[in-house]
Amino acid sequence: MSAIDEVFARPIAHRGLHGQGQDAVENSATAFALAIAGGFGIECDLQLIGDQVPLVFHDETLDRLTDQSGAVADISAEQAIRIPFSGSREGPITLPQMLTLVGGRVPLVIELKTQQTRNLALAKATMDALTGYHGVVAIKSFEPRLLTAMRSAGFAGPLGILIGPVSLGGKPEDSTATLQVAGRMALRQLIHEPPAQFDFISTAYSIIDLPAFNLLRRVGKKMMAWTIRSHEEAKNALDHADQIVFEGFMPKG
Repeated sequence: MSAIDEVFARPIAHRGLHGQGQDAVENSATAFALAIAGGFGIECDLQLIGDQVPLVFHDETLDRLTDQSGAVADISAEQAIRIPFSGSREGPITLPQMLTLVGGRVPLVIELKTQQTRNLALAKATMDALTGYHGVVAIKSFEPRLLTAMRSAGFAGPLGILIGPVSLGGKPEDSTATLQVAGRMALRQLIHEPPAQFDFISTAYSIIDLPAFNLLRRVGKKMMAWTIRSHEEAKNALDHADQIVFEGFMPKG
């Protein structure tokens, strides 16, 4: 089975298998261990912290997930792993720590968060950490330059472009109808990208039925839908997509 087929074989746990009554915070070692136990792929996020280490953390700041505040980019790895999540004894882990934990048992879908002036540094640090790792890894990002940087650095796995309402020029609360023109613009941009630029599209559930995406799927691009939060949403999403990134419920299959 190819790497991209493995990524699309089983549902993917959004930031690990967190919540659902379990004592597991998003993007935590416990959430990842629970996803592995369930046989699910793992989606996670990377931020580049002050000493050029990729930290498995979604936000640019510490404020939402910890009792501390400030930019994640201003701390070191040694500091980061000592800061517990709010209400937990557990704290964030670095990408090398996560790779050791997962050990190739399930596929990883890693989102590289846009770093303003440090995109190239994040790509390099990510590639350095992945060197020698024998599991299946896919990389995705809203920032096409991060995908280009990963491919240029020698990454040979699947690359995915992330698209949401905001990236199509709308607002999170915009209806699908208001995004039709933006969807056509996105289609023109995507089909003119070099073929090596991306292997799949990861799109928000709210815009999964845009004709532009349906057309791309018909011509062979795999589609991933996020974030799916119920069996009903999963059923609807899989009418338009090949894979789901889920949280808050246990999907079938």
